Amino acid sequence: MTTPAQDAPLVFPSVAFRPIRLFTICCALTVLAIAAAGFFGYVMFGVFFGVGLGLGLINAILVQRSVDAITAEAHPLKRKMAVNSATRLLVISVVGLVIAFAFRPLGLGVLFGLALFQVLLILSTALPVWKKIRSGETTTGEATVPTVGPVADEVSKD
Repeated sequence: MTTPAQDAPLVFPSVAFRPIRLFTICCALTVLAIAAAGFFGYVMFGVFFGVGLGLGLINAILVQRSVDAITAEAHPLKRKMAVNSATRLLVISVVGLVIAFAFRPLGLGVLFGLALFQVLLILSTALPVWKKIRSGETTTGEATVPTVGPVADEVSKD
């Protein structure tokens, strides 16, 4: 008997997520945004941009905690992760939109900060994984699977 997709157990590969590095990058970008916005006379746009980066970082940390908590359960379910993600994204989006609307037009910096953070998050997690794949080995959970050689040929036949 097969398990419905929403009830299938979750399997997450190890991901290179470094919140301290992201925090440092966000702080540097906030300073640059405030300086650039200040040059044009819109310092608060830079501040709101930093708030957007901060909201994105909070979201990413909450994602990490959520994944850790859900996958630590005996039978983690995709449905629980989906509901958690949807709720978290809804809250972050509403907070960002409320700030953008309440402090318009400069409050739109929050949305730009949130958008840029997503790019930063993807780059900061994808680049280390891509480098590892290019070096000839990938990690999936606890097992290491070579991408070249006789074992890789056997894996690709399966």
